[in-house]
Amino acid sequence: MLDKTALTQVINEALQGTDMFLVQLSVSRDNIVDVQLDSNTSINIDDCVMVNNAVLDAFDRDIEDYELTVGSYGITSPLLVPRQYEKNLGEDVEVLTADGRKLKGTLTGCDESGFTISTLKKVKVEGKKRPEMQPVAIVLKYDEIKYTKIIIKF
Repeated sequence: MLDKTALTQVINEALQGTDMFLVQLSVSRDNIVDVQLDSNTSINIDDCVMVNNAVLDAFDRDIEDYELTVGSYGITSPLLVPRQYEKNLGEDVEVLTADGRKLKGTLTGCDESGFTISTLKKVKVEGKKRPEMQPVAIVLKYDEIKYTKIIIKF
């Protein structure tokens, strides 16, 4: 089986100097390698071919046979790495927390440990009979969620 750490290093070296980054890398027991890339701008077929060729150059298929797929991470797929959160600041997101709550809001901040969304919530205002909708910041850790997805607007 191909070494995932070595593969990651080769892919990251191939991506240096670009705005692309590795989102997901999987290697099955049968040596089926799946590479998913993302970018701050866009990814085209030539970008995928460039990464594909870098892996083929680094890992000789005559020594160890493997199947390789390189593609761009889908826009409807959940965010997986902090850099995707950074790239999507200002976008509306849907978050499913580990405890089953579904939250919708605008992605307003992120760092290596978690992210913040701004959402409207009913808040009891002193001196008023009824609660009012007001913006509230919700801070979440990456390990407290099941997924975060971008809300696609048509």
